[in-house]
Amino acid sequence: MTAIKKKKREGTLFVISAPSGSGKSTLCRELLRKIPGIKLSVSYTTRKPRKGETNNIHYTFISQKRFKNMINSGEFAEWAMVHGNLYGTSIKRLKKLNKEGYDIILDIDVQGAFQVKNNYKDAVYIFILPPSMEILKQRLMNRKTDSKEAITRRLDRAKDEILSYKEYDYVIINDKLEKAYRDLESIIISARLKTKNIDHKKIIDFIKKWR
Repeated sequence: MTAIKKKKREGTLFVISAPSGSGKSTLCRELLRKIPGIKLSVSYTTRKPRKGETNNIHYTFISQKRFKNMINSGEFAEWAMVHGNLYGTSIKRLKKLNKEGYDIILDIDVQGAFQVKNNYKDAVYIFILPPSMEILKQRLMNRKTDSKEAITRRLDRAKDEILSYKEYDYVIINDKLEKAYRDLESIIISARLKTKNIDHKKIIDFIKKWR
């Protein structure tokens, strides 16, 4: 029988992308609320906080100058300019959560996901689709956070982003929120059940008890 080595479990990185207004953030919040052992990697951004957003919870809000200094210092696993604002994922934060054994949710846009894919081959890549462009437009309008011009720009960008869905491992259509959440949860659970991700110590202890 092949010897099973004791190894502390490291978390899995789940990269989740979607056009703005697809319900990605809502689905991620549900994962964090319902599934133990999973954390959100909080991104840095230069945009201003929206109503109800809290610093270091939804994003870490920083100045453009500090963001550019972090780029020059190589502190980001990925970064991108989105709708005129900079967003980035801290390498240090990813390493810390991974070392602690947490599964990590990375809520980022398509161009950021492509950067991550170059360095994190074992990550799980998930794309969230809206049921239709018309529904996506309605959702953006209902948020009442953007001007008509901004909504038009987001919809134009969404068309380009959706064409990238084949680069992801899984695609979920967020037609009904409950079903979309169940689909997303099943991906997380499936990844945790992979042989490389199980708690090998428990198997060792199981065998020792038999002896």
